[in-house]
Amino acid sequence: MKIKNYVEDLKAKSATELQEELVAAKKELFNLRFQNATNQLDNTSRIKEVRRNIARIQTVIAEKANVQ
Repeated sequence: MKIKNYVEDLKAKSATELQEELVAAKKELFNLRFQNATNQLDNTSRIKEVRRNIARIQTVIAEKANVQ
């Protein structure tokens, strides 16, 4: 249910908000990878979660581009 709500929230956002969300997620992924490389990351499953969220955001952006 949590993922479904997240996707619904993404679909409600505008294209510029989605782009900002995508940039923020990519920055978070970079930071997580950096922490993982320096053995500072405790929750490594967060990397997988952020990667999937990036894919979800990109999918919604593509869907909005197709509709217009």
